[in-house]
Amino acid sequence: MALMTSSRARISPGELAEANRIIGGIAEAYSAKVVGQARLRETLLVALIAGGHVLLESVPGLAKTTAAEALAHAIGGTFKRIQCTPDLLPTDIIGTQIYDAPRNEFVTKLGPVHANFVLLDEINRSSAKTQSAMLEAMQEQQTTIGGERHALPKPFLVMATQNPIEQEGTYVLAEAQLDRFMLKDVLDYPSPAEEAEILRRIDSGVFESEDAPIASVEDVRALQALSRRVYVDPAVTEYVVSLTYVTRHVDQYLAPELARLVEVGASPRAAINLVAGARAAALLQGRDHVIPEDIRSLGHRVLRHRTLLSYEAEATGVTPEAVVDAIFASVRTP
Repeated sequence: MALMTSSRARISPGELAEANRIIGGIAEAYSAKVVGQARLRETLLVALIAGGHVLLESVPGLAKTTAAEALAHAIGGTFKRIQCTPDLLPTDIIGTQIYDAPRNEFVTKLGPVHANFVLLDEINRSSAKTQSAMLEAMQEQQTTIGGERHALPKPFLVMATQNPIEQEGTYVLAEAQLDRFMLKDVLDYPSPAEEAEILRRIDSGVFESEDAPIASVEDVRALQALSRRVYVDPAVTEYVVSLTYVTRHVDQYLAPELARLVEVGASPRAAINLVAGARAAALLQGRDHVIPEDIRSLGHRVLRHRTLLSYEAEATGVTPEAVVDAIFASVRTP
């Protein structure tokens, strides 16, 4: 994929057409393996192109593993799945040094985090120490084993899952750790038609077939560079800043009965992720510029885990999504 790398150069029609071709191929490969879940596809593609990570909340059996595997295979990337348990150790994730008796020396064995796509299944079942080790790898894009640094592959995307209906033996993610995830999505059950299609594809053997990769990791790196050149108007930037400002000063903009339920507003990382995600979303739509609708489409996914509510909100049935909607309604769209 021959794309320019300058962060300031305008995107040419040829570059945009090539990006659309690659994105379309990846999306088609994803849809061949995953029935429905169109929003999950968009979430993963936005995170992949923007260089972020995803936290998914859903009950088991909603094709999260299949989605991550399908996306990894579509670009010829490596995929690892880590099942989190309370006895999982940081070294089980990042790797460790083991003694090689014949060579009379210690050798480094890299852990499963060293892959392009890492599915961290039920992250809230791992201890705080293990969660910290994984989130450090996500932030630093490297691991340190025996005093030696090992860079993680690029692209690198972590898709962590948590089960909302089974809380026994779990460790709640701290607010600072939640903030490391670019997007948080909440998945729902498939429709009856989609569930019937799943059964049909199982019978036809679709899930057992292996097609050749549609793109490459080099293509994804080029898409990431291209997304950073998507134009963001100063008015859109001001729109994003206003949204995050309102989350921190809800008493001035929201109704009192709603404002009192908000305990903590979004950090500056929310604004950074809104802009980066909007750039990727614009590229998915075949545009070289961001529009306010790109910001609005990512509002729930960027802000729902960063706008923290009180226990009273949970008791009264007020959701983070309702608060985010009220925040967007309070800010004028440019």
